[in-house]
Amino acid sequence: MSRQFPITKTTAPKVKPDPDHLRFGQTFTDHMFLMEYSDENGWHNGRIVPYGPLALDPAAAVLHYAQMMFEGLKAYKTPAGKILLFRPDMNAKRTNRTNERMCIPQMDETLFVDAIKALVDVDRDWIPDKPGTSLYIRPFIIADEPFLGVHPAHHYLFVIILSPVGPYYASGDGGLVANRIFVEDEYVRAVPGGTGFAKIGGNYAGSLKAQEKAMQNGCEQVLWLDAIERKYVEEIGTSNAFFVIDDEIVTAPLAGTILPGITRDSVIALLKKWGMNIQERRLSMEELFQAAQDGRLKEAFATGTAAVISPVGHLLYKGKDLEICGGKVGPLAQKLYDTLYGIQTGVVPDDMGWTLSL
Repeated sequence: MSRQFPITKTTAPKVKPDPDHLRFGQTFTDHMFLMEYSDENGWHNGRIVPYGPLALDPAAAVLHYAQMMFEGLKAYKTPAGKILLFRPDMNAKRTNRTNERMCIPQMDETLFVDAIKALVDVDRDWIPDKPGTSLYIRPFIIADEPFLGVHPAHHYLFVIILSPVGPYYASGDGGLVANRIFVEDEYVRAVPGGTGFAKIGGNYAGSLKAQEKAMQNGCEQVLWLDAIERKYVEEIGTSNAFFVIDDEIVTAPLAGTILPGITRDSVIALLKKWGMNIQERRLSMEELFQAAQDGRLKEAFATGTAAVISPVGHLLYKGKDLEICGGKVGPLAQKLYDTLYGIQTGVVPDDMGWTLSL
């Protein structure tokens, strides 16, 4: 049975945005979830309150030592008006893996999911139902204890906020577009033994310089290479990368530097179900370019919560522009998107047990 939380409703409801002009992560709903942690009481005082600023002491540990984590998932509205969450249990598990790395206290996974369900239910009228839209859910934990000193905090704040969103890469009709990707061989995202597998703000702050370079070169995102040899493919922006070479679909293995994406896991499960040859192995840029030169590189795409599937039409590497699949959306990327988004929105039957209905 789901937990119940006290609810304080807003007295000043916001005007809901035009669903035809939703921009990703720029509009937020009427309410948010708050819960605290202390060594004495554990996780406690969960409640839903009107959305608003957080009060932090200037010495809050998160502001000085970046002890924090965050997650991301979505709620969808089916054609019949039912609300679906997609694999929130996986976000709960990943939260605790990140927490362990960041010395943040573990959270009961059912408590995490119950808090999301409760907040989404309160703001369910904010969930858009146009093609390509959804309600983005952002849970995060920050160390809000005031102190200056490098050690784990003893007090934390858990927050969930909601944002109605349109497509991450807008095509105008909610469909897929093939992106230009800049291969970054100067800066690195993560090193073995670091925090690459954890979902923390520092990983993203450190990526901004490379993202600037990508945009200066007319690209939407960055393809990260490994930090040691600068030759093996790792991630595309904040997403996991897949390449179709002959009849093999290749994605980087989870070896500590790769974020264990929930969409990645879902794509691998679907590919195996369809009897396709999916391999989690290292893939060098040399092998990738040779496959393209030989006509064996058929498709490339990224997977993630925000965009679900992001086809790659061009790779820019050392001044060379590698066109993939004629610069268009490939058939496998389209099939995966149609299947996953269909399951998420209740249009395709969920025979994988991935959706949770509110």
